[in-house]
Amino acid sequence: MTTLTPILTDRWDTERSWTLASYQAHGGYSALRKGLAQQPAEVLEAVKTSGLRGRGGAGFPTGMKWSFLPAPDGGPRYLVVNADESEPGTCKDIPLMMADPHVLIEGVILTSWAIGCHHAFIYLRGEVVHVYRRLLAAVEEARAAGYLGENVLGSGFDLEITVHAGAGAYICGEETALLDSLEGKRGQPRLKPPFPAVAGLYSRPTVVNNVESIASVPSIVEHGADWFSAMGTEKSTGFGIFSFSGHVTRPGQYEAPLGITLRELIDMAGGIREGHELKFWTPGGSSTPIFTAEHLDVPLDFESVAANGSMLGTRALQIFDETTSVVRAVSRWTDFYAHESCGKCTPCREGTYWLRAVMHRLEAGQGDPGDIDLLVDLCDNILGRAFCALGDGATSPVTSAIQYFREEFEAGMHTPASVLFPPERSAVFDYVPTGDATTVAGVH
Repeated sequence: MTTLTPILTDRWDTERSWTLASYQAHGGYSALRKGLAQQPAEVLEAVKTSGLRGRGGAGFPTGMKWSFLPAPDGGPRYLVVNADESEPGTCKDIPLMMADPHVLIEGVILTSWAIGCHHAFIYLRGEVVHVYRRLLAAVEEARAAGYLGENVLGSGFDLEITVHAGAGAYICGEETALLDSLEGKRGQPRLKPPFPAVAGLYSRPTVVNNVESIASVPSIVEHGADWFSAMGTEKSTGFGIFSFSGHVTRPGQYEAPLGITLRELIDMAGGIREGHELKFWTPGGSSTPIFTAEHLDVPLDFESVAANGSMLGTRALQIFDETTSVVRAVSRWTDFYAHESCGKCTPCREGTYWLRAVMHRLEAGQGDPGDIDLLVDLCDNILGRAFCALGDGATSPVTSAIQYFREEFEAGMHTPASVLFPPERSAVFDYVPTGDATTVAGVH
């Protein structure tokens, strides 16, 4: 069995892990001193050689992304950390910033040094006020200790970090929509090209990276590219945090080398909840095509998951046992994507509306004979035609669920999902029925 690799999560259970004193007591900011003693190009090359790939979903090589910045022209260039964790089922960046914000700040400083940035931004979801306050406090601690501001650690390098709270829009997880939001505009995706590396924040060269990507930089600088690339697989190197939720005995965050399998992770999590068996799961959040029990041994790396028809995405492993209605689960996800569509493009704006309408019919057992074909046709007209990846992601759970569980969609022509799969059987918590809806016991 592959063992866990507690690196980013190693300090989470230490006393007051979020403080500067605790971080420094466990070796924090030693990588910064090492990095500042090197040339910026050396730090960039180390990250490139390590094979670190973006941990926010797409998996693009991080060092290569940095190297796309044009040559300095005397004007500013920016680093923007995408901390707008919004993908359903994903819970890795928020606990990382809550438990160990200084590893992100150290990563921001090292990245800024490598790319020649003097003002970095962390764009955070506005709902997580507790994390926002913790990041603000950590930035002030770092500034007071000489890690931020003018002449960082006597190196002659100046850097400011601005922590910005968004207003809670899923679309702002798309990097160009995030940049528009950060500039005070409505969060909607931009036409590309130009790409952010050429014209990003305030039309200046900009690197946009996920929280976990940037937080991985200090350990690469500290231990070396070879140390990092020795973990994971040949093309998906290193470690990652897997968000484990749903019908497992011990849900939570599991940090392991890329290439570990779901079977191994489920064993570590104490197995599927007692008396039940795996039915379907998401390898990278709800916007990735679902997998079934036949995919238990697929290595969770970018190439293997893609070869089996899905995406590793954000490594949000949502686990569903046999008590769950696939139709109801997909219907809830479709509600989310229809609600979060920014409305800029017709395929996504209109397509997700109709996907939701058809899914609601099938969930209620009132589907029409042609509804399954209609869903497939709608998805075909959205996929590859939307302005950004939100539209594509909205089609993934629908088409993959029809592929593996078509009979449940056919049952939606005559029987409600709540009859075929009573909600109380799949509930993780105790539920008390209240009229037509259900609520968690004791919560109103």
